[in-house]
Amino acid sequence: MRQPVHGGNLAWAAALAGCPPEAILDFSASISPLGPPNSAIAAIYAQIDNLRHYPEPEYSELRSALGSWHQLPPEWILPGNGSAELLTLAGRELANLSGTMLVTPAFGDYYRTLTAYNANILEFPLSLTGQWEILSPLSALGNYGLLLNNPHNPTGRLFLREAILPHLEQYALVVVDEAFMDFLPPHGEQSLIDMVPKYPNLVVLRSLTKFYSLPGLRLGYAIAHPERLAQWQSWRDPWPVNNLAAAAAIAAIQDQEFQQRTWKWLPPARKQLFQGLASIPGLQPLEGSANFLLVASQSSTCQLQQQLLEHHQILIRDCRSFKELGDRFFRVAVRCDADNQRLLKALYSIAVDH
Repeated sequence: MRQPVHGGNLAWAAALAGCPPEAILDFSASISPLGPPNSAIAAIYAQIDNLRHYPEPEYSELRSALGSWHQLPPEWILPGNGSAELLTLAGRELANLSGTMLVTPAFGDYYRTLTAYNANILEFPLSLTGQWEILSPLSALGNYGLLLNNPHNPTGRLFLREAILPHLEQYALVVVDEAFMDFLPPHGEQSLIDMVPKYPNLVVLRSLTKFYSLPGLRLGYAIAHPERLAQWQSWRDPWPVNNLAAAAAIAAIQDQEFQQRTWKWLPPARKQLFQGLASIPGLQPLEGSANFLLVASQSSTCQLQQQLLEHHQILIRDCRSFKELGDRFFRVAVRCDADNQRLLKALYSIAVDH
């Protein structure tokens, strides 16, 4: 079985570990351990009878709910089959430009969608330790695009709004993937959603699968000018979002108790995991603002991943798909305290054995 590019492939991990998939403790996929919310599960059950019906083509109820949440008219929002589907549509548009500036290390799906449409990719590497700024290395950017995520994956670093806003004046199209932004509480997030009405060249992508633990439902949405979204709608297959996913999304975004619980849980859990990783010889985690941590390792992370699977049934995300990182970095999700402690104990035992 081929090693996966993405995290969360439990079938591959179980084959290597020699155990059932359900026995794997998965730190490779950055999914909240607190969900799915009971409200979303109840909404799914309530929609079971609607499996015999096609989804409503315009997703009016879902778009209205998302619009109310973000204080935008529904026509500024387009739900999709995960943000990956919407990223593919963005890639098609970016490929029509002279080039697309890609902030690296970058999520592998960015290369997938840009390469699929033969886009001209211009890589701009970020320092993992220095000042985090997005620079414009080109002198004439009028027909160029910019694609980045915030918080940044795989580092977890957060760009301030002020660092991105000047580029909305410079690039023909700016696509900001905010898949992990909802892990920050409203007073701390740096979203550009409220800037979309002012900048017709701005697209913001959001995911509902990570924060609400619903990756199996595949649900994300784009926020952009209605004319752009109408064009995207004409490019894709009908009914990309199923009835169960739409119902779960409407319930989840209205679940304020779950949101507050997540915002209260994450910072101390992340800090505790960070401190535990930093105390293990040969490991150095990077500070981050998302629900995962990038960790530098003095030894091969490919070998470390294999040892954790074979001896501890724990799966971490190696970073070899991020060509700037290679075999000396790995990424781990922040999970519940018992899971985090199990990971730390396993990593420590491997470090001591070496």
